Amino acid sequence: MAGHRIYKLAFSDLYPNYTHKAERKGRTTAEVDEIICWLTGYSQAQLDELIEPGNPVNLEEFFRDAPKMNVARSQITGTICGVKLAEIEDPLMLEIRYLDKLIDELARGKAMEKILRTLPTPA
Repeated sequence: MAGHRIYKLAFSDLYPNYTHKAERKGRTTAEVDEIICWLTGYSQAQLDELIEPGNPVNLEEFFRDAPKMNVARSQITGTICGVKLAEIEDPLMLEIRYLDKLIDELARGKAMEKILRTLPTPA
């Protein structure tokens, strides 16, 4: 079965869309990076290499080779692009949509603790 054409999109080409969306809403590239690293287990150094312009790693490879997908990602619910996450059957498309949903939450101003599905640390 042929995969969706988005699977072959280079992650380095998609990354600026995530950062621009966040920055337009007053959030930072560092927050986008934190979300991506939280979701995938990539270190900041690994992510920096993957987002280098011209890096050919596509979305399929990006998620397949992720060091450790965060188990808490199953707590990500709701709708993205008019599709309920719970209804997405393709595992790779679900991973892509999880990332989309997290970036949307960031752009909407949600607190990082809630985006990363963690409890806030006591002051």
